[in-house]
Amino acid sequence: MLKTFPKGGVHPAENKMAATAEIQSLPLPKQVVIPLAQHIGAPAQAVVKRGDVVKTGTLIAKAGGFVSANIHSSVSGKVKKIDNVLDSSGYKKPSVIIDVDGDEWEENIDRDPAVIKDLSKTPEEIKQKIMDGGIVGLGGATFPTHVKLSVPEGKTIDHIVINAVECEPYLTADHRVMLEKAHEIMIGTSLIMKATAVNKAIIGIENNKPDAIELLSKIAKEYQGIEIVALKVQYPQGGEKQLIKAVLDREVPSGGLPLDVGCVVQNVGTAIAVYEAVQKNKPLIERVVTVTGKSVKKPINLMVRIGTSANELIEAAGGLPEDTGKVVNGGPMMGKAVSDTDVPVTKGTSGILIFNQKESKRTKVYNCIRCARCTFVCPQGLEAFNLKNIAESNDWEKLENEHVMDCIECGSCSYTCPAGVPLLDYIRLGKSTVSQIIRSRKN
Repeated sequence: MLKTFPKGGVHPAENKMAATAEIQSLPLPKQVVIPLAQHIGAPAQAVVKRGDVVKTGTLIAKAGGFVSANIHSSVSGKVKKIDNVLDSSGYKKPSVIIDVDGDEWEENIDRDPAVIKDLSKTPEEIKQKIMDGGIVGLGGATFPTHVKLSVPEGKTIDHIVINAVECEPYLTADHRVMLEKAHEIMIGTSLIMKATAVNKAIIGIENNKPDAIELLSKIAKEYQGIEIVALKVQYPQGGEKQLIKAVLDREVPSGGLPLDVGCVVQNVGTAIAVYEAVQKNKPLIERVVTVTGKSVKKPINLMVRIGTSANELIEAAGGLPEDTGKVVNGGPMMGKAVSDTDVPVTKGTSGILIFNQKESKRTKVYNCIRCARCTFVCPQGLEAFNLKNIAESNDWEKLENEHVMDCIECGSCSYTCPAGVPLLDYIRLGKSTVSQIIRSRKN
């Protein structure tokens, strides 16, 4: 029997139209816009100025603190300016704008595609390479990887869990990298294991990717301590807490972290980025992005330089369909609609999803009938209808006491609500306010 998490979950239509589309490299743009805040934590601080000439891989912004990440130029050319530019969040953020001139890389980056399996570096050297390379989680959260791998004193971990679930409908970037960069994933996982002094790793893959399960299971035999676990298809299995429960049957406590149950979770794309940073001296300057949708002419998976406009990715997929109603940054469940498609790809951009007009329309909202479906499907066991009502009444203390901060914003509640109530919208607003209150208490 396939493993999964026991509490809640939904089964949206998969719509993995781009699953068989091999990764293609998008041609270089004429200009890139590289935001300085594309990770959780403090924004990076620019170390270049207008007129500076940079190469592909040149450091252009240093981490603004321990919980932050370096940012590198994804192209070679000249810095046009540093300015506030609209990103996918809908807000203007400080960004380095570079006019592209050729593609000259920093000399220390190894561009040979040959795979290097070298595990001789010390844990400290591995973590330093990861920090230098600006590696962050590529599953969407963009938490700086060197921070995750720095296990606090008093905590011990015994397992690395690699998230290869890709449970969001439509998205296929992780599926493709598993098929096309399997050895890099294994070496990256081995490096993460060594960096944390762990000798066991589990790569969890949902059973709708049998080709990836078969390939990685075969290759894993060449690497010590790595196990491939097939999982039942169930959203949101890619959530850290849900994945840990599925593969290890460990329950992360309310308000807790994977560290509290002896785990560190990393995305499968992050494992590749770790491999490239440590073995190739390659910083995080590009990533795979899925461009898809039911009306898209050519659903596609693209290797894209950070800072490239989403418009260029959409053109590579056949252009914006005439019946487009909404463009979403990410997947349909946790992604967010963009107000303008001329926004840059960042380290956290996993997909660009184009909904047609019919799909984009919100259903009519009726009164809640207390059916409790939102509670049954919540993977955290929360009462979404109750959280929505409390948030609407601005009772922030009660909202915190009802564990709103445990919400992983998966959208299962809104997806299943027969009354069409946008439960997650209210919960997100309330959670944001409670988060600010908690931070103010700590200052």
